[in-house]
Amino acid sequence: MDKRFEQGRDFLKSNWHLVTETKSDQSRGMPMPPQEFPPEEDDSIVALPPVESAYAAITGAVPASPPSSLHYLLMNRKSRRVFSHTRLSMEQLSYLLWACEGVRENKGKFSYRTTPSGGARHPLDLYVFAHNVEGLKIGLYRYLPLEHSLVLEREGDDSVGLDDALNGQFRDSACVIMWAAVPYRSEWRYGKAADKLVALDAGHSCQNLYLACEALGLGTCAIGAYDQKKLDAYLGLDGEDMFALYAAPVGTPK
Repeated sequence: MDKRFEQGRDFLKSNWHLVTETKSDQSRGMPMPPQEFPPEEDDSIVALPPVESAYAAITGAVPASPPSSLHYLLMNRKSRRVFSHTRLSMEQLSYLLWACEGVRENKGKFSYRTTPSGGARHPLDLYVFAHNVEGLKIGLYRYLPLEHSLVLEREGDDSVGLDDALNGQFRDSACVIMWAAVPYRSEWRYGKAADKLVALDAGHSCQNLYLACEALGLGTCAIGAYDQKKLDAYLGLDGEDMFALYAAPVGTPK
């Protein structure tokens, strides 16, 4: 095997033996990390429209997933990179965020969501830069899945800086959804074997975004080629305990 690729290939393999060979913080009795970071008392919170009513308002239909509908979405799902200047509605954004990391059932210490996650740890936080979204100030928001709400992290149009962090892939989109890894949520249970699970979770979540966009007549394009330090700084992350992992601009296809 070419030694240049050895480290990356090892990361992709199942390293489940590490779970039994090393003690996890869970087995040591360490406290479980919270499902999300709660907002501060003076944070600006935006409640998103309930998912069922949002879907009905957008499509005029009751949410359902007959096989023929799923087949259509899978057949037509693709990366879309050119967007019109059509505003995204709050109902559309609500549905997209719920599709990515929405809570179906909150059990207190963990939750069942729209995406699978190893041990229901859900080691991802979602951020949204709202550039052209009806009813939202332009700025950076963090999604609170337990409340199905947004917390305003920073107001203002810094899309130029975001475009730079995304290596020119902002694409004049209505919004950009970004996934931040919070590795300790999975490391707490799985120790050194958690890395791969975090990456898999991002894939699950982003595929849901693709399918939800297709269902709502929107488009997206996943971005893995971003500037790590710049995107971490843009999101206000330390780059160690939390760091950018994935991003996707969203808009109405031209």
